[in-house]
Order: sequence, then C-alpha cells, then structure tokens
Amino acid sequence: MALPLVAATFAAAGTAQASDRHTVAGTKPIWASSSVDRGKTDSNQRVDVKVWLTGRDPKGLDAYALAVSTPGNALYGKYLTPQQFNQRFGASRQQIDAVTSWIRSSGLYVDLAGSNSHYLHVTGHVDKATKAFGTEFRDYAAQGTVARAPESNATVPDALASSVLTVTGLDTGKHLRTHDDTLPPPEPNYNVAEPCAKYWNEKVATDKPTAYGKHQSRAMCGLLPQQLRGAYGSTASGLTGKGATVAIVDAYAAPKMEEVSNQFAKKYGSPAFAKGQYREVLPPTFDLVDECGAAGWYGEEALDVTAVHDLAPKANVVYVGAQNCADGLDDALANIVDNHLADIVSNSWGDLAEHYTQAMIQAEESIFKQGAIEGIGFYFSTGDCGYEVPGTPCQARYGDAGSTRRQADLPVSDPWVTAVGGTTLAVGKSNNYEFETHWNVQYDNLAADGKSWSYPPPGSYPTTYSAGGGGGTSDLFTQPGYQRGAVPRSQSTALPDGTTAKQPMRTIPDISAVGDSGTGVRYPEWNQRPDGSFGYTESRVGGTSLSCPVIAGLQALAQQAQGRLPIGFANPAIYLRAGTKAYHDVTDTPLGKNNPVAYVRTNYTDPYAATGPLKYILVTSGNKGIPALDALSAVPGYDRGTGVGSPTAAYLRSFR
Repeated sequence: MALPLVAATFAAAGTAQASDRHTVAGTKPIWASSSVDRGKTDSNQRVDVKVWLTGRDPKGLDAYALAVSTPGNALYGKYLTPQQFNQRFGASRQQIDAVTSWIRSSGLYVDLAGSNSHYLHVTGHVDKATKAFGTEFRDYAAQGTVARAPESNATVPDALASSVLTVTGLDTGKHLRTHDDTLPPPEPNYNVAEPCAKYWNEKVATDKPTAYGKHQSRAMCGLLPQQLRGAYGSTASGLTGKGATVAIVDAYAAPKMEEVSNQFAKKYGSPAFAKGQYREVLPPTFDLVDECGAAGWYGEEALDVTAVHDLAPKANVVYVGAQNCADGLDDALANIVDNHLADIVSNSWGDLAEHYTQAMIQAEESIFKQGAIEGIGFYFSTGDCGYEVPGTPCQARYGDAGSTRRQADLPVSDPWVTAVGGTTLAVGKSNNYEFETHWNVQYDNLAADGKSWSYPPPGSYPTTYSAGGGGGTSDLFTQPGYQRGAVPRSQSTALPDGTTAKQPMRTIPDISAVGDSGTGVRYPEWNQRPDGSFGYTESRVGGTSLSCPVIAGLQALAQQAQGRLPIGFANPAIYLRAGTKAYHDVTDTPLGKNNPVAYVRTNYTDPYAATGPLKYILVTSGNKGIPALDALSAVPGYDRGTGVGSPTAAYLRSFR
C-alpha cells in the first residue's frame, strides 16, 4: 500500500511580489534580527553563493521519490540511474542558461568549474549581490561573532521563479572561511582504563559501593566485531553484506585508515578488507581546518569505517571526505548521488535546527530526494545531547554555539532521511543480546571516602546529566505518511516549546542501535601514543556517531538478503515492520521498574597520557523521571528516545 509522505510545512521558493520578482523564502536566517544589527555590510565584501536549480519537474520528482521507496507501490524499486534522473528531473539547458544569463547581467561571476547539476557556484561582491538578489546586506552580532546576512529574503526575477529552488551562502553565519591545504596531525589517543569487562557482568564492581541495591557491572572494554554481529542477529542470519556498498561521509581524511582497519581485523579474528573493497573519494584540497577542528574528524571516520565493517565484513566501503565541515559536506552528498557511489550512506554529523536556514534545508532535501529515486538511502545520527535542553552540562560543551531551546536537530529530522538514535547495550558471554535501554546517562562520582555515590534523589534535576541519544518532535516538518499509525499522537503533537501542534509532526529517531560509550565499540586509529610517537592505537567509543554506522552496516546485510534490489530510502520499509519481532522494543526499564541500568566506569585522570590516579564513576542510563528530559523517555512501542527500537535477526530475515 502507498504511504504518502506529507511535505514540509515551510513554503517553497516562489512567493509572488508586486515588482515582478519572487521571494526565495528562508534565505534570511532567523538570527539576523534588528536587535543585533551592527550596520550595513561593506559593499566590496566578497560573496560566495550557490544558486540551486529546481529542475524540470519538481512535483513529479517528489511523487516518484516516494513511490519508488514504498513497498507495495507499482513503482517500488524502479530506480533511475544518475543519467536517467538528470534527463527526467534535472535542470534543463534552457533553465541553466537563463539563470546564468541573469546572474552575469547583475555583475556576478558564474564559476562553471565549481558548478554541477544541483547548483551554479556564484562569486562576486556585495554590491552586485544586492542588485542580483534584491536585498541589502547587513552585519549582525550572532553565534559569537559578527556575521553578514541579507536584510530580507532574496528575490529572483519572476521569469526565473520556476528555475531557482533556493540560494545558500548569502550569510556568513558558521561559514567564515580560511584556506589551508595542510591537515593537522592526529590527536592524542583516548586510553581505556581497566578494570573493564569483556561482556556484561563479566566483572562486577564488588569493591565499590552498591547502587540501586546491588553491586553493578563494570563498563565494557569495547565491543568487538563478533559481539556486535551476535547481538544484532547478523551471525544468526549468516549474512555478510556482500554485494552492498556503504558510503561514509565525514569531513577531511584520517591517515592510514585501511592499514589500521586491517591490523585491527587481524588482531581480533575478523575479515580484513580485500583488495578494492575499501576506497576513498577525496576533494583536491581542504579548508576551514582550524574552524572545523580537522583532526577531531579523524576519529569519526575511524569509528564509522570500523562499525560498518564490523557488522558487514564483506560489504564495500567508500569513504567520501568533505572539503570542510560546512557546505563541503553537502558537496560530498551531491557527489554520491551524481555518481551513485553507494546505496547506503552513513552520516555521523549534524547541527542544531536553529542554525539552519530554510534555504539550507531545501538544498539538502533536493539531494535526499534524488538519492531516493536512485535507490540510495541516507542515514543520520540524532546527536548526543538528548532534546538539546539548554543549560545541561552536555550543552555547555558547545559554548557560544550551544542550544537556546529544545529542538530536533538537522538534517536528521528531515522526513527524507533515516534518523538513528542511541541505546545502552548489554552483550552476554556468548555474544548474545541481553537487553538495551535508551542511552540517556548521568555520571556520579565516587565519594571521597569511597563508601557511596553522589547521585541525586530520583526525580531531581540531573545536575550530573552527561549525554544521551537525540530525538524529539520537529517544529518544521509535518508528519510523513510512513509514521502514521506507528507514532502516537501524544508524541507527534507535543512540540519542543511545550505547546501542542494542531496536526501531527515529524518525530525522530526512526530506529536505534548502541550509542553508550560504556557499552560501545573498540576501534583502531592512527593516533598519537602516550610516549608522543604516532602509530596504531585502540580506544573505546560511543555516541550516535556509532549508532548510525551500526544501522548502516545492518542495512547492508538486509540489502544482501533482499537480493539485487537496493533498499533505497528505508523509512517506509522500517515503519511497515513497526511493532513486530523485527525490533527489540527498547524501553527505560528493561530490568524492571525499580532496577535502573547502571555500571561502574574506570577512567584515568589524564586518559590521553594514560596517567594519574584512577577515577570511578557510576553511570546510570535510561530516563528515571527527570523532568527536563521526559520528552525523550523510552516507553513500550514507538518513542522519541529509540524510535521503533533496534533491529533483530528477524528484521534481517524479513527482507528475504
């Protein structure tokens, strides 16, 4: 049966104006308000923008993207190649020529070498951009700096309204550029302190105080490939991911990725990458190195590659490195659909919704829809700060870029992507699944006398709240059809600001997997060792940056089970299985109402140097009725903490 995908609530470009120009809605960011206005922008300031093109048949594109992704539809699985997509839905020669002529007539330059089938790359100066887009530019004190933005939404000539989808880059918020071709060295390795457990309850902290009436398990040292495969059913299924290709998108490029991956695999008895099974697609240069913290992205790449290969050891993996952590990431996504580099795309990155403009949303969504038509599914992590509640220690780490309100992140809340949330996972002695709960942890230190933990009373505000899987209800997108009947109205209408929506809205996550670092994975990296040298290192890691590639790896197995047909945009298929044995129904109380999931973690005082007195921390996961985090409780059935749950072996078998 067809499951219609309801469009987003924001308006499309093309609002009529009396002066024969149309407004390109959402090109003025919400932070560009009169209260922070710092005056007119220097007219000689450089602009570097992208004019995104609608293509021949935008309405037909939306309809085809949904039909081709929905099991039971007559068009299901009838994917197009990139060439077929451009012939049917891409911008026509007439559209490109007309938009190019208008831009050049305004005195701006069209960089044809930097343009592609999605957008025209346009450069020049503010005075010419004012003429072209019909708006003045002003400086605003925002996001901890002074940034440029259009005084009002951009406009385009009436005759071009059907050709211009949107315009990005008019503002410089979070896009201030420097250029540096040389990447920094890897960061020091985060060393895992012992004692830690190989599996859940292998080691119990009997020498530490009880918590919740008993001695708790030690944190795990880091799940190995066989444990992940056993816990999520891939061992039982006999699937390896053979024939599937998973793309991993992060910024920059970690050194010696394939080399350390194969060394890790050999050490732990897992298949190494065969010749040609792993490859990298990189831009000619990198920039925004300091602003983006380039070396910090190396660990993201190493984690993503490891997790996918752990779950799907025979799947092909292509790492698509972005030029930077800003618009370079979108270019990497566009490269994937333009050249069909993979069928499954894992993205362990995102941002607060308040940092997005409508123009940015429309631009990215055009890529996701093209991917759906080509049989490519995009997966995004939901973030590691719950509902982005301001004032929590987790949010404090963001500094000036921190959240100012509860919100669902982007691009993960877009209805055209699969949102992956995080869990705390217990794996048993036989690599078996024990239980999961919503990853939503508070840390409590061992008291100075070593006789108690410092946790607050149940129900009190979590001053020790550390991190948790993201999710929530979007205030931007209405509910997509695939969520109807699966998501309770009480969740889909409960907006982040505490008000009730008049109609159901998009909720996330869609699906979940392990994210808690204390039950996370062991992974390799080329990093700085405690003695200062660089070489092979290992660490333990978590976050929804782990959850996302775990799901991507499992989807590679499901695709192998399905045969020659890619799964493509997976949400309709995911929700058709909601409420069945295809998923573990993850809740906050897998051990019983008065028995929270907890474990004892050991840390070095300085984990990067692996020195200092050991520190002992009680980690409690799941929502214990804490008011500030109730929006992300995990309850029976669908919830905004874990979505439909985590996959089982039955999920993989259901695609055969």
